[in-house]
Amino acid sequence: MQERDTRIVRENGLEARIADMLEPAIVDLGFRLVRVKLSGMDGMTLQIMAERPDGTMTVDDCEAVSRAVTPILDVEDPINQEYNLEISSPGVDRPLVRPEDFARWRGHMVKLELAVPRDGRKRFRGEIRGVKDGDLVLRLEDLPDDGDPDIHLAFADMAEARLVMTDALVEAALKAEKAARRKAKKANGARATTPAEDASGEE
Repeated sequence: MQERDTRIVRENGLEARIADMLEPAIVDLGFRLVRVKLSGMDGMTLQIMAERPDGTMTVDDCEAVSRAVTPILDVEDPINQEYNLEISSPGVDRPLVRPEDFARWRGHMVKLELAVPRDGRKRFRGEIRGVKDGDLVLRLEDLPDDGDPDIHLAFADMAEARLVMTDALVEAALKAEKAARRKAKKANGARATTPAEDASGEE
């Protein structure tokens, strides 16, 4: 079983209750919860965003998570109206909810909002320069006329953060996905094969 880790960007209210309710089951399957979101799409939609530790999430993975959380939702019945359940991957322009998410996507653009204003400002956009001493090091897109363009923002103050879609991000995401698939394929290659598979070379 994967150890449950702590997200720095979390839900509030009913979404937080649902997240606490479902996260243990998602972690037991070997996935990480990214986000729980309720929206008015198609009447009411409950979106559960999850991923593997390497950042991948296949259709089969989404189905596995759906099978795990549906009985819990049926028993606990946290939403007092009909709703659609949607299980999804974080996507390319993904939310960043853990310090390691920021470290993984160093060099890419992020837009974020603080729960606690910094010098009267809540919204920031810039390049992720790294993670240091529990802070995000961000190079501001709107560089100041003087002083250091890199600022430190405390993860504890963050309300929301998301990668900005760029050509470089798409290319990096595709490379990461291919690397994860190669790793999974290599791991699965240890399984027993039939004589026909050995002769044909098919998987």
